[in-house]
Amino acid sequence: MILDLHPEISIQKLTVGIDKAPLLVIDNFVADPDRLVRRAVTRMYGQGGRYYPGIRAEAPLSYQQLFTGKLRNLLFEYFGLSGSGLKFALCHYSLVTLPGEKLEFLQRIPHFDSTNRNGLASVHYLFRGNLGGTAFYRHRSTGFECIDESRKARYFEILNQESTGPHAPAPGYINGDTPLFEQIGKQDGVFNRILIYPRNILHSGDLAPDFVPDPNPATGRLSINTFIDVLP
Repeated sequence: MILDLHPEISIQKLTVGIDKAPLLVIDNFVADPDRLVRRAVTRMYGQGGRYYPGIRAEAPLSYQQLFTGKLRNLLFEYFGLSGSGLKFALCHYSLVTLPGEKLEFLQRIPHFDSTNRNGLASVHYLFRGNLGGTAFYRHRSTGFECIDESRKARYFEILNQESTGPHAPAPGYINGDTPLFEQIGKQDGVFNRILIYPRNILHSGDLAPDFVPDPNPATGRLSINTFIDVLP
């Protein structure tokens, strides 16, 4: 499977919050996104991990090659990376299948993927319709928008207290401001749009209260998610 960039690709270079974390928003990302959806339908899916609220399957290797061949210079320049190349800690089709009422505490609040400042994450929306995008948050008690090693212990100390406090979130996906978190940015889930951002920023899927999970890759909330590291 050969992938290429869309001839009408559109790139926005944005920042998020007080920390001004870099965010790339790329519309019309791949030339034939429907091929990726068709491939997704044929994949075998398994549980997405301890906290991912759904199922995952490996994405085509050519998806990684598209990044390393066509996006490398953009990523190194905009995110201020230094190294010899890119490697992928994760590159999977992802499909949200867990109802909001079954979420654990840490699934009901924003999360970060790593404390590594140089690690990147991406989400490539491969669904049509209003199934939600991605939002970014500030933790009100600490003011943290990004979590690195110097902040991690303090953040989880406060979060542990809040998990049993009067403002602990009720079951359901976070969707906007809450007593614990302030939404500082949001991008809609548009077909063939990809977001690329630092892995240590607090973020969450932006799912409406009436969101109904659909386990069919052809019609559900399908995306390709990656975790990207820099080779020394």
